[in-house]
Amino acid sequence: MNSQFRRALGGALSAAVGITALAACGEESKDSSSGGSTSKTVTLVSHDSFAASDSVLKEFTKETGYTVKVLKSGDAGAALNKEILTKGSPQGDVFFGVDNTLLSRALDNDLFTSYEAKGLAQVPDEVQLDKDKHRVTPVDTGDICVNYDKKYFADKKLQPPASFDDLIKPEYKNLLVTENAATSSPGLGFLLGTVSKYGDEGWQDYWKKLKANGVKVVDGWEQAYNEEFSGSAGGKKAKADRPLVVSYASSPPAEVLFSEPQPAEAPTGVATGTCFRQIEFAGLLDGAKNEKGGKALLDFLVSKKFQEDMPLNMFVNPVIKGAQLPEVFTKFGAVVDKPETVDPDKIAKNREQWVQSWSSLVVK
Repeated sequence: MNSQFRRALGGALSAAVGITALAACGEESKDSSSGGSTSKTVTLVSHDSFAASDSVLKEFTKETGYTVKVLKSGDAGAALNKEILTKGSPQGDVFFGVDNTLLSRALDNDLFTSYEAKGLAQVPDEVQLDKDKHRVTPVDTGDICVNYDKKYFADKKLQPPASFDDLIKPEYKNLLVTENAATSSPGLGFLLGTVSKYGDEGWQDYWKKLKANGVKVVDGWEQAYNEEFSGSAGGKKAKADRPLVVSYASSPPAEVLFSEPQPAEAPTGVATGTCFRQIEFAGLLDGAKNEKGGKALLDFLVSKKFQEDMPLNMFVNPVIKGAQLPEVFTKFGAVVDKPETVDPDKIAKNREQWVQSWSSLVVK
């Protein structure tokens, strides 16, 4: 998720849900155990959006004897850059939060030691993007999608958009806000979605049309979702005027969960034909002081207990087969059957050029 979600989550989500969701991380990070290879502390380095229930991390400690210390290092890009700068002498034992848009940078810099986590047999092959070498372990998925304000479209008696093609139609002029692809994880994911949809020859023309149709670009998810989007709780307070925003398929459940009182229906919906699939990974850092503890933690991250704990903490989806989603997800979340994807190797070769071209077309 934007880190978005993701993650948002990111996430994985940040401002609207982050304060509540991340509160669970406070106590379990504190530990006075000594460092070194015999330490009973295992250090998880992550982006700021990592969250887990205290009870779940205590269960890990009970099962393994290791206490988890969480070291948050900014958003996903910043966290990854810090690990590259400390390569071979890492800040911790396991890194969580590199996604498929940045995976090549981590692998090209040899940040991780190969380890095949227990439980990978329950993880579908399509999310195991390093299946041959097991340098990273898939932990969660999330979909970056356009969200819409249901009340706006009902009041206007206008069908909300359902696809990328819809967004360039005249009836949706001046309605969409998105994040800068150069500075934001969901912004980059949305750009990659258009690359996947329209190909190398067509994505730039699509963005020219989107710009002509009045798309607004802001720096990050928090500004887009909580200040510009009329459908969010924050946007309502800010008297926002954009009823379309690039966010996540899990944003509607978050809107419901953090509303008081909780509404019977989510105030926002998802245009499922505009989605790009994010996959987040964790890996055992090369040079980890507690390699044994790091391996145990990777096993735990793909255990059913942790996987079922994630959705209400990080608003992402489990990767293992058979993990149950909470009712708020199944009732209010969007099912994305055919998300856009781009091969990580292609992203690695073209990401900087795509972002540079996008910036020239849309921002400058």
